[in-house]
Amino acid sequence: MRCVGVTFASCLALACSSLHAFPADAPPALKDFLGPNEGSHTPTMLYFSGADLWRKGGTVYGGLLWSPGGLDRDGFTLKLLLASGSYLYQSGLTDVRGAHVLGSVLPGYRIKRGDFEIKVFAGLDVQHHWTNPDDPSNDLRGTHVGARVNVDIWWEPLPSRMMLAATLTGSTIGNGYGVRGAAGWRVFDSFWAGPEIETSGDEIYHQYRAGAHITSLKFGDYEWALGGGYVSDNNDRSGFYGRFSLLTRR
Repeated sequence: MRCVGVTFASCLALACSSLHAFPADAPPALKDFLGPNEGSHTPTMLYFSGADLWRKGGTVYGGLLWSPGGLDRDGFTLKLLLASGSYLYQSGLTDVRGAHVLGSVLPGYRIKRGDFEIKVFAGLDVQHHWTNPDDPSNDLRGTHVGARVNVDIWWEPLPSRMMLAATLTGSTIGNGYGVRGAAGWRVFDSFWAGPEIETSGDEIYHQYRAGAHITSLKFGDYEWALGGGYVSDNNDRSGFYGRFSLLTRR
């Protein structure tokens, strides 16, 4: 039996996708809002952390992006990701609590053309899962090594007014996958807000989400992203999810 641990690994990558920093070449009005030192140098490191929760489980995560040529320039980018989470499922007539830790090392490349940006990553994915009580039917128990791919797309069809974003992620461990799409509009020239939809799962389990997000809400040197809405799955379970993330650039 494959269970929802794969989905939380996928939701994790989707949650990370909602992080979008202000560009270093922001317009003068935005630079005034951010402060006199913002945009005066070219950051090469982006640190992020966050959490994704619903009533049947959740994940906390952290990591970094390193672009030696600059986060806002074309070129090589390395993504490192660490996470831990838990999930609840039913095996036969028994409720089982599963937990996992995950680590990914994903070299990639960033391409930006005008108001369109795409980042493509592929690399090593390592996961360890355990259950309480022990569930021999869960194929994910123990340590697994595989490959993960991640694609992040950001486009502003109306520059500084409207954004569209998409993320695709997949792992050979449990054939896990995740897809997220979002649209947003600039609010008070301070952040993006709008609807989001997500789906994730594996060969057996599927989860669906519909909600709203706030992205790139900046305070000082830190940016927040928030999301929430309704979630359901193919096990006839439903409820609400919540997500937040925080990033800073150096």
